[in-house]
Amino acid sequence: MAFFRRGARLALAGGAGLATATFASCHTAQPTAAPSAAVKEAMNAKAGVRDGHLLFAIPKKGRLHEKIVEMLKGSGFDYNRPERLDIAHCKDLPISLVFLPAADIATFVAEGNVDIGITGEDIVSESGVNVHMLMELGFGKCRLSVQAPAGSYESAKDLAGKRIVTSFPELAKKYFAQFESSDAPTKIKVISGSVEAACGLGLADGIVDLVETGTTMRAAGLEEVSTILKTQAVLVSNPHTAYPELVEKIRKRLAGYLTASRYVMITYNVHRSTLPQASKVTPGKRSPSVMNLDDTNWCAVSALVEKSRAAQVMDELERIGATDILTTALLSSRMGE
Repeated sequence: MAFFRRGARLALAGGAGLATATFASCHTAQPTAAPSAAVKEAMNAKAGVRDGHLLFAIPKKGRLHEKIVEMLKGSGFDYNRPERLDIAHCKDLPISLVFLPAADIATFVAEGNVDIGITGEDIVSESGVNVHMLMELGFGKCRLSVQAPAGSYESAKDLAGKRIVTSFPELAKKYFAQFESSDAPTKIKVISGSVEAACGLGLADGIVDLVETGTTMRAAGLEEVSTILKTQAVLVSNPHTAYPELVEKIRKRLAGYLTASRYVMITYNVHRSTLPQASKVTPGKRSPSVMNLDDTNWCAVSALVEKSRAAQVMDELERIGATDILTTALLSSRMGE
């Protein structure tokens, strides 16, 4: 969502950073670093240090770190993270949060060092590891793309066999392989610094890098030649976790919070003759809830509406004669499957 790239500026990562802003500063596939003492403590939990605790890996710093922490708090995960420590234990659940560089999380989940984690789809793809993709989280969205100096190449095929700089070597190799001839393989060079500067410095003919808004790309005189994949933050788990019920509880809590963050509850009164029209305006997730009023010619209706459409929906309801129209924010939810 291998998001979270760009080192200390990563959206979700820690480690050497790439200069791209926003989500282009989201994820990065950096080499796995040795875990800190606190992280080692967490990873040894199954050996008895915290026996019976599921280990949940969270990106330890960056812009998306705060987004994830907000989501966890809103989902009911009550914990206190001591300053400078990379582990925190939930107060009311047998879950320990482990704060790791986002680029390492997919590997640690796959190898069973932790049970579940949040990272980027790009990191999962780059790592090539076997994890269960439980849920897309809907934030940290960006795309991994082939970029080159503006006006220099019309397609990725034109860059095959040339010099490419990236922090996603496996994805880049796989992508360019479809265009290569056997006698002219693409020269993939891995760097963990400012990938965008490689072309300007004469180190590469093109790059493979993450883009969110494209501001940094354009500032470096580059343009997108093609998109390799679209990525966002995802929740992944180890296929052989010893805590499948806890994993499912985590998934449902996060799903409930995300649903609540995207919707509001709209309620209004409407004449029964207009109810069919109103129901089309507010169909809800399954159907609107309709309640009788003392005045049998009228009824009260409530339904979920996407936040982004709430004002438009209220305008339409008022147009067809609905009254007492209210919207209510949601804190969390359980919608069922």
